[in-house]
Amino acid sequence: MNKLGLLKKTPDEAKLPVDDIPEAVRDEYEGAKQQIFQPQKKWQVWQLLLIGAIALIIGIGLHFQFNQTPDNSFVAKMKQNMGTKVVEPYPTPIETPSPSSSPTSSIQQKENILGHLPYKEASWQELTPVFGNQNVRLRSNATEKFNAMADAAWSANINLVPLSGFRTLADQEYLFFEVKAERGQVTSQRAEVSAPPGYSEHHTGYAIDIGDARSPGSHLKVSFENTRAFQWLQENAGNYGFELSFPRDNSQGISYEPWHWRFVGDSHSSNTFEQARSLEEEGFNN
Repeated sequence: MNKLGLLKKTPDEAKLPVDDIPEAVRDEYEGAKQQIFQPQKKWQVWQLLLIGAIALIIGIGLHFQFNQTPDNSFVAKMKQNMGTKVVEPYPTPIETPSPSSSPTSSIQQKENILGHLPYKEASWQELTPVFGNQNVRLRSNATEKFNAMADAAWSANINLVPLSGFRTLADQEYLFFEVKAERGQVTSQRAEVSAPPGYSEHHTGYAIDIGDARSPGSHLKVSFENTRAFQWLQENAGNYGFELSFPRDNSQGISYEPWHWRFVGDSHSSNTFEQARSLEEEGFNN
């Protein structure tokens, strides 16, 4: 029998009160209603469960997408090159000034030992990736100027490669202490070629290591000064607010790094490196 037909009452049954309709007819009528509408209710429940599951999966995906911080490629490569050996960082003893020393002399004494100046770490929200390497990040103004500089260099048939930009304190701690231990260096030796954590220009989000795509063997080496990229930077980097951080015989006593450039093209960046630039100017005038 057609189930829909069960829902149709005879004219006589339609006129009767519900209680006066024969029980067998009422049961048959109610059963037919349940058979027709129950599957529809079940389908609605399954629809709601399916929508909820999809929303949960999307929410989890967005959470991981926006909360995951990419590893710095430069530090990752250093770890890979050194193997899986883990050396726990340990504090480097720095001579503590006597109570009679003035604050100024204490700071100068500390700087003379390490050769590096203290810098605050930029927040991740202030950083944007540069063209050519999404893992290299700088503050937005520095990123904009670097991209413009790289574009101009490309027009001159020069391919600038961004090697390393912003580094966290943890990144620098690894590069300083673990490489120091791996090479058996003392603190003063390591400080000549790498800044201790808290003293690297890379913390600021304004410093960047640059290479030449046509001479990968010169990356992070003094031989970079012989590349066309370095020659171009010497002539043009200033037009985009960049300057060489550690030239030969610099006043901070840090090893010559032709690949290491810093952005000083706005007031904040210029103030950030004011002390370092003053030292260099004093050394140049003397």
